[in-house]
Amino acid sequence: MSAKNKFIAVIGNSKASAHEINLAEEIGRQIAKHGAILVCGGLDGIMEAACRGAVSEGGLTVGILPGTNRNEANAFVKIPIVTGIGWARNMIVVKSAQAVIAVGGAYGTLTEIGYALKSGIPVIGIDTWKLATKKAVCESIIRVDNAIDAVNTAIEMISD
Repeated sequence: MSAKNKFIAVIGNSKASAHEINLAEEIGRQIAKHGAILVCGGLDGIMEAACRGAVSEGGLTVGILPGTNRNEANAFVKIPIVTGIGWARNMIVVKSAQAVIAVGGAYGTLTEIGYALKSGIPVIGIDTWKLATKKAVCESIIRVDNAIDAVNTAIEMISD
């Protein structure tokens, strides 16, 4: 399946571990190798690593920024979009994508996962949040163990 004109969001913490940074960079490379477009929050940590990986393979990166200054974007964002709406930009990150890959993450990542699932956008997770209610564990996040499986699953989940 061609990934042309497919949009995949990569979400995760701006303060990520070295392992998470390596995963995100490989995810970015894989997204670019498939010809898909990477969407993220445009700042540092997971976002920067994913963008760095995508750019290293000639990929296109879009950063949805919380502030009003496009210069706040990490150096690997090709298309910075300023919003001036702070954390509310998380909804735009998710709604701009057709699939979401979550790597690790803190509360901002959790909100993005929630927005995606509520919107019917598939979420693929590596070492990220686990969701549960009082009665059951929620299995809505598709669990994978590596970058290649994450991107392949995301592309497969995107309907034409």
